[in-house]
Amino acid sequence: MDAPQAQSKHAAAGGLSLYLSRQAAGVPRYLWEQLVLALFAWVPTALGIGLRGLFYRLILHMDGLAAIESGVRLRFCSNIRLGRGAYLDEGVYLHACPAGITVGANTLVMHHAELHVYNFRGLPHAGITIGRDCLISEFNVLRGQGGITVGDRVYTSPHVQLAAVDHVFGDPARPFIDQGITARGITVEDDVWIGAGAIVTDGVRIGRGSVVAAGAVVTADVPPHTVVAGIPARPIKTITGADPPPDVPVYR
Repeated sequence: MDAPQAQSKHAAAGGLSLYLSRQAAGVPRYLWEQLVLALFAWVPTALGIGLRGLFYRLILHMDGLAAIESGVRLRFCSNIRLGRGAYLDEGVYLHACPAGITVGANTLVMHHAELHVYNFRGLPHAGITIGRDCLISEFNVLRGQGGITVGDRVYTSPHVQLAAVDHVFGDPARPFIDQGITARGITVEDDVWIGAGAIVTDGVRIGRGSVVAAGAVVTADVPPHTVVAGIPARPIKTITGADPPPDVPVYR
């Protein structure tokens, strides 16, 4: 074998090894998880939900019965924990390397939401934890390299992004990809509502009972019971309970 062929073979082997290391906690675990997924991930209707509720316990952690629709993509299944009554809609993608993803009891993760830890830098706080009775809406993206903690009864609207990672780009003489990242983490406390298309950046804490308006870009901490809006987001209202009831029907 000549040198170019040897280099090509080495590169292919290295690429395969890299791919496998990004999929599961070792080759045997990868093969086992992929077997279970291949057998049951595609099965439609309530039959598929029942089969996955039974057999996915072999590859991830379930605290009671959880519902997983067909077409859900899971990686590093051994680091995924679903609470009782959790629901993963079609097209959801969970990549739980390596610190894990926890979805709390009765929390709904709607279609094509992406919860992505993907920590291969040894970041100490990587992971995503979502509390009870939450709604993670359609096409949300949660990037948990710095750690994302979401409390109970948190609702996000479609196309929300929580990005617990940021690039360093202060040196004009170096490409930004060579300057490293920050990963300070994001915390969303209980009873928060985040409007459609809002973006929450690395290092932010959103206080209990707050509301983030649609399209806002949150770059600083939000005090409890505060409404923020704009780019960058700024407080526009404090929720005190003194406002009159809305002049439209309210349904509960």
